[in-house]
Amino acid sequence: MTETKIAILASGNGSNAENIANYFKGNPNIKVAVILSNRTDAYVLERAKKLDIPSYTFKNSELLEGGVLEILKSHKIDYVILAGFLLKVPRSLIESFSERIINLHPALLPKFGGKGMYGHHVHNAVIANQEIESGITIHLVNEIYDDGKILRQEKCPVNGDDDADSVASKVHELEYKYFPVTIENYILQKEV
Repeated sequence: MTETKIAILASGNGSNAENIANYFKGNPNIKVAVILSNRTDAYVLERAKKLDIPSYTFKNSELLEGGVLEILKSHKIDYVILAGFLLKVPRSLIESFSERIINLHPALLPKFGGKGMYGHHVHNAVIANQEIESGITIHLVNEIYDDGKILRQEKCPVNGDDDADSVASKVHELEYKYFPVTIENYILQKEV
């Protein structure tokens, strides 16, 4: 198997991006080759610097008009990982990376998905709906928000005394534990 290169797109803090990069550090088959963000103030860019991974910022127009695709091609990227990336992925990118864009959603889809459902918005909705469980959904990306084929779901309980912060904490634990290994398993299964 030749080395598979992945790019991570993130809009914010980047803790999942760092977790994924550390997971694949020294891996002979899979490498985080580049990290991209649509926000110049995103902390993920600092994390990329510390990890010695090339990083780029881009404007929304560059995402829509092919600039991001050119960056991905120039780094010979095989898979795109969305780790807290808040923009809708355009059709051109989805077609160029068919079944090779993986997203992490902080709830059990199909519940609490769609436009505007990210971060604390999701956890607040889970609490408001009096759900007894939440979790993560790792899925492929298609042209509809949070609609692609589900690769894995993991659950955590939501107790009566939980608030959005405590649910977020439980969900983050699941993200760190299962997102990197699910990416690895999917890539290895696809590349055989």
